[in-house]
Amino acid sequence: MKSNAIAPLSLATAAFLYLGCSLAPPPELPDPAAEMPEDFEQSPAAGAHEPLEWWKAFADPALDRIVDSVLDSNLDMAAAVARVEQARERARIARAAIRPAVQGGAGINDLTNPTNTGFGAQIQELGLERLAPGFNLPERLAITTWSLSADFSYEMDFWGRARSSALAAGAEYLASESDYRTARIGILAETIGAYFEIVDFRRRIAISRKMVDVLLEREDVASTRYDRGLADSSVLYRIRQDLRNTQAIQPQLENGLANAEGRLAVLLGGYRDDLAELLPEAPAAEAAADPVPAGIPADLLMQRPDVRAARHRLEAARFQVDARRAELLPTLSFSGSIGLQSSKVDSLFKVDQWFTNLASNLLSPVFQGGRLRSNVALAEARFGEFAATYGRTVVTAVNEVETALAVHGNEGRRHALLASRLEEARATETLRSQRYEAGIGGYADFLDALLTRLNVESALAGAERDLALSRLTVHRALGGAWTPADSVGEATAAQAPPPPAPRTE
Repeated sequence: MKSNAIAPLSLATAAFLYLGCSLAPPPELPDPAAEMPEDFEQSPAAGAHEPLEWWKAFADPALDRIVDSVLDSNLDMAAAVARVEQARERARIARAAIRPAVQGGAGINDLTNPTNTGFGAQIQELGLERLAPGFNLPERLAITTWSLSADFSYEMDFWGRARSSALAAGAEYLASESDYRTARIGILAETIGAYFEIVDFRRRIAISRKMVDVLLEREDVASTRYDRGLADSSVLYRIRQDLRNTQAIQPQLENGLANAEGRLAVLLGGYRDDLAELLPEAPAAEAAADPVPAGIPADLLMQRPDVRAARHRLEAARFQVDARRAELLPTLSFSGSIGLQSSKVDSLFKVDQWFTNLASNLLSPVFQGGRLRSNVALAEARFGEFAATYGRTVVTAVNEVETALAVHGNEGRRHALLASRLEEARATETLRSQRYEAGIGGYADFLDALLTRLNVESALAGAERDLALSRLTVHRALGGAWTPADSVGEATAAQAPPPPAPRTE
């Protein structure tokens, strides 16, 4: 008697333990890192910031035209938009599972059988012909049934399985939108970087040609002085060596220009003709537009789309854990149909021809070889993976911003030093020119000063490119741009819209 009372109690205890494990609270979203800075080391002050059309900070109309064209016709961006659309439709499909499913149906069932088979054969076995003299069965029996119906099905989402699956799909959709913005920033960064390379190569090619002309003239002067015995042969050989080196650099510069123009043409989704229409003959980019403002807060890091994507995928994994746990619990579903049925078309719409069918099912997992429990463990392991990925993404982003700000500051100092050196070179060139015109200085000294100025201009052109690229790296590291607190309203209006549908013609 005692054992009979213990058995139901043990079963009830086991059931409660099973439900308790299945209804465990979802895992908590972890902090991205143990310690997060309040402000970046290179920008100590605080401020309010919003993302803008950040490429316009370079204040280059030609660059703006190229970016607009890339946004309109880039093929990688079109593929990213298509992936967002796929994720949006998957989210809609997942949400549809929460609602009842209803579908209409119309049918014609035309059945013909020989009389000596099936129902006709049973009539013959009963001897109906003997009971009704003169009654003869036809050779075939035909039955036609017309029907109109509406079928429905619905699963009661007691444990939130369908809702959690829908939330997971929604989080994946948001992650795909962030992936699109990541791809967008990457494509724009490649575009802007290629544009600055083109600017740099064109300027250095032009400077190199001027240097060749000056060196040719300098060679003539040195050769004349050597022939007259006024200069050593080593001077002439050095000038000729400088001339050959400068001439040898030109093909490399032209190769770099062709490569940069080719990459930009691919980003534009077109060919070299498209590039010729967009680029001016001699584009000139400013070395630095507005300086990077001091006081970039660390919370600006959360506008980076890759950080947002990692966060959304972590949330999706969390909802998937809920959905898999809900599969351990019983499910209650209803299905049925209602409609009209008749053997004649003209009787199909009579009220008394209606029929109904309603069924309910209560299913509970009993034994599936541990598949459901393994699904839960798999979902929890995926959550742990995405939690680690999210933390690594944030830590990487923090260090990328710190590095980008430090590099940009160093490039700014280098550019300032070269700009100061150029002013000195120009002053020296002016002085040598005046001395030559006054007859108290040599023409060779003037040409040497001119070469020095051209060399510094070439170095400064490279520094301007590196400074612009370092600023581009800051933009990319922060996932956009920034604006002071009094421009937040304007920034909100200028934010990029949802993923557009690129032009496909």
